[in-house]
Amino acid sequence: MDNRIIMSTITAAILTASSSCNQTPPQLGTASINEVIAAMTIEEKALMLIGAGMDPSQENTSFVGSTEQKVPGAAGITRAIPRLGIPSIVLADGPAGLRIKPVREGDENTYYCTAFPIGTTLSSTWNTELVQKIGESIGNEVLEYGVDVILSPGANIHRNPLCGRNFEYYSEDPVLAGKTAAALINGIQSNGVGTSIKHFAVNNQETNRMNNDARLTQRALREIYLRQFQIAIRESNPWTVMTSYNYINGRYSSENRELVQNILRDEWKYEGLVMTDWFAGKDPVNQVISGNDLLMPGVNNQYEKIVEGMKNGTLKTEYVDANIKRILELVLKTPTFKKYQYSNKPNLEEHAKITRQAAREGIVLLTNKNNALPIKGGKAALFGVSSYSFYSGGTGSGDVNEAYTVSLCEGLENQGFTIDENLKNIYIPEIQKQKTAFRANPATKDSLVHAFVPEDFTIDDAKIKEYAKTNDVAFITLGRISGEFRDRRISNFNLSDNEKALLNSVSKAFKAAGKKTIVILNVGGVIETASWKDIPDAILLPWMGGQEGGNAVADVITGAVNPSGRLPISFPIDYFDVPGAKNFPYDFEANGRSMFGTHDDNQNTENFDYTNYLEDIFVGYRYYNTFDKKTSFPFGYGLSYSDFEFSDVKIQTAGGDFQISLNVKNTGSCEGKTVVELYAKYPESGQSSPKYELKAFAKTNSLMPGESQPVVLTVNSADLAYFDAAQNQWTAPAGEYTFYIGKSAEDIVTEIKSQLLTPYENKVNNVMNPKEDLNVMKN
Repeated sequence: MDNRIIMSTITAAILTASSSCNQTPPQLGTASINEVIAAMTIEEKALMLIGAGMDPSQENTSFVGSTEQKVPGAAGITRAIPRLGIPSIVLADGPAGLRIKPVREGDENTYYCTAFPIGTTLSSTWNTELVQKIGESIGNEVLEYGVDVILSPGANIHRNPLCGRNFEYYSEDPVLAGKTAAALINGIQSNGVGTSIKHFAVNNQETNRMNNDARLTQRALREIYLRQFQIAIRESNPWTVMTSYNYINGRYSSENRELVQNILRDEWKYEGLVMTDWFAGKDPVNQVISGNDLLMPGVNNQYEKIVEGMKNGTLKTEYVDANIKRILELVLKTPTFKKYQYSNKPNLEEHAKITRQAAREGIVLLTNKNNALPIKGGKAALFGVSSYSFYSGGTGSGDVNEAYTVSLCEGLENQGFTIDENLKNIYIPEIQKQKTAFRANPATKDSLVHAFVPEDFTIDDAKIKEYAKTNDVAFITLGRISGEFRDRRISNFNLSDNEKALLNSVSKAFKAAGKKTIVILNVGGVIETASWKDIPDAILLPWMGGQEGGNAVADVITGAVNPSGRLPISFPIDYFDVPGAKNFPYDFEANGRSMFGTHDDNQNTENFDYTNYLEDIFVGYRYYNTFDKKTSFPFGYGLSYSDFEFSDVKIQTAGGDFQISLNVKNTGSCEGKTVVELYAKYPESGQSSPKYELKAFAKTNSLMPGESQPVVLTVNSADLAYFDAAQNQWTAPAGEYTFYIGKSAEDIVTEIKSQLLTPYENKVNNVMNPKEDLNVMKN
């Protein structure tokens, strides 16, 4: 049945309904929502539950939405029912900025959006106030470009460094991820537009993402993979939640009433709308029953099955009406319903300033031998293709159509460096040559799936020695693209032979000339660093800093800004040090099976059809610290051009609340910020448990040398609880708790103890049980 048949069927139903009553039908906004729902035909109800579909003129729209209606390039729209006063609303992709078409046929205006730093960069700031400002800027662009809901933020956990979409997500830790997501949501929604926190839940690999079954314990699910969503929902109340593609313990997340109703709505008291990811799940009736209010982007067979279910009684009216009520409650809040006259002219110049600020505050200084940085200027030799072709963000639906991206080359030139023209004239033509070949290849024409990735090449050692004579410093940029649709491989985690050769040759030549070599990591995810980190004089990690990335890096290189970023993810020494390394498709060969094929219960390929989360709760630093596994760089780590002293640590208790206060002093010689990280350990309980876990954090103001700032961190008993699956409850036992003040997960400055006199217990639903026996990690 195509759209024309559907619409003629609906028109006939409406005429029949209208002929039975001469009264004007109730209108949304003046009549009650219940009255509007009661006036709907079965066909209209079915339409409301699904999106308005994809533009049939658009090719390659599978898995990523695209519509030319209302706002070209938006991800999708909802259905309108004009006779009931219900408009369609616009949903567009995020999360590193708004994704819409920047140019439109027959229109001389442009509609570029700001490319903000990726999620991992934002979490590296450990600055929720700054992240909220980023959200305010994103929200302004959403509003002024006529969009009602941006599909952002992504809040999934960095379970494995090879996950393709890690760049969209925040951290391996749910507290840092949840607090960062809440800040972004609060900023965006302050503009009167909506967000959609995603992908709910356990969406941790792209390989076979629409059919993979994530198998894990209730404890791991609740403590690691749901907690960040719970924090964000409690602290920001996003307008919508997007369920994920994958199965969880044998059931699609979008068809899982235990997840959507029992946990999200009943336990967490969430009252907003839940939508599916684009084309997720396979049974629309079950999705409606499970509490997925809106099925996106909307396809014909969903409509047919919903109508059939309502007519034959398998889909009860109470489920349908409850879902439609939440859809209409969303519509009522939107700028479209309020008839906001958007300008198509957001303040992009002002937003570029805030994205530069966030990008530079998210830069992590990993090494700095003999104070190699900052460098005020001089002649610079730039090596590596990414020095001239900076990655502003990842690929797929999380990509932004920005007007420009500042490269490292341009950023350094803007700060007064003189860039070696001979090197530039080698790299830029080669990059252009590769780009021309890429664009001419029919197999790579879809930019959403296939991003242009220039390949690095070696340079003759004799030439490198000449560059060392004529330049004051060398910069080597190592680039890695990350993106939707595919996970990274170990070959992408490790340096290539060309990169190793370049790093060794340049460092050796410049060291022999008494000059420095600085490495820049323009990457979307963790890479191997242990084998080579001692070779260069300094390593800067800017991740992907958005369109102002090159300027931000240059600000830190010159000392205009003191780096204050901290790692939101651990850097392992070797890939196989990752606790879930082998329970991931790290080098998966599809062997003819489609990475986006349908789920087949008869197929049972490990890490493709199913993935066992055998590391359980020991994700990231929870594993490395507990099992004394060394890292290359630990969670929470980052250097500064200054030094900071933590002192006068005190703790006060009131009921189940703990208030930890301390004084932070800049004891160095330059202005800067630092991060205070608070970890905690609960009393011996007989449960397998991490050595300690992050419970709170704070970023200081920018402190002048000698200046101090008091910092207060609050933790309540619920924050200290672990999940006891045997009792179906969250538990914080009475007893002595140890609180650790740290500069990273491995650099604990001091500790302080206090007693919880009354245990905290919170009974929850016994749901989401694994169907298989999982032999999970314990300590």
